[in-house]
Amino acid sequence: MRYGICILPDQPWSDARPRWQRAEEMGFDHVWTYDHLVWGGLPDSRWFSCIPTLTAAAAVTSTIRLGSFVTSPNFRDPAAFSREVQTLTDISDGRLLVGLGVGGTPDDKILGQPELTVRQRVDRFQEFVEVLDRTLSDDHVSIDGNYFRTDDMRLVGGSVRERVPLLLAGNGPRSVRFAARHGDGWITTGATSETLDDWFAGIARSAAVLRDTRGDATTPFATYLSLDASPHNALESVALFDDMVGRATELGFSDVVVHWPRASEPYRAPIEVLEEIAARGLH
Repeated sequence: MRYGICILPDQPWSDARPRWQRAEEMGFDHVWTYDHLVWGGLPDSRWFSCIPTLTAAAAVTSTIRLGSFVTSPNFRDPAAFSREVQTLTDISDGRLLVGLGVGGTPDDKILGQPELTVRQRVDRFQEFVEVLDRTLSDDHVSIDGNYFRTDDMRLVGGSVRERVPLLLAGNGPRSVRFAARHGDGWITTGATSETLDDWFAGIARSAAVLRDTRGDATTPFATYLSLDASPHNALESVALFDDMVGRATELGFSDVVVHWPRASEPYRAPIEVLEEIAARGLH
């Protein structure tokens, strides 16, 4: 099992920097931040941009992998985003993880975007992934899609795609199958549930869809479970954390992600729990 922690970008860098460095010192394998214009969970909070934050984190860490949790088409163009990915991959020396998802509210309205059905949102996401894949792989890319267009996008110096894992988020069967076929990994938060048992039961069903779709595929494929998307914050106690990691392991997940504890919701938890888990060793 590999362990990740997500640090919300709601603090100025002078306050956030020690957390990113501490995550590496604690032995986490990867550290993440959200990619939103406004996050619905903290709409009245200060909010800082994902890519500059990851770039700053790359400059003050050396081994831990760095990821977007997750980037969506709501306010990004895939060809333009590919340039940011290319640059951050270079700055971080190949430590970048790119989480990609359909996206939600309010990011889907802030720039005056047309309202899309659920099916259209998934269609747009899948096209976003395909264009991003191409523009990270090939030079002279021209695409005239339903949602995105690019005319002779350049990538001088060769493909960077093999250095950039595209980790596709999804909970429904269609998105899980797409992740299995087109991603380097799968991120899931599961469905909203009343109990921990119900949440893990839903996760198990999605994991089964993933296994069935991948079949006998032997290419490396990582699976990331966001533990705090459950009805409980995983860092409420050491015992709860251990129980949830154990369940994720039984379901075959390669990675779990928790959130840096906050003093208030969302992700309220005692910092002492995180410190205790780190002190005994993650591996």
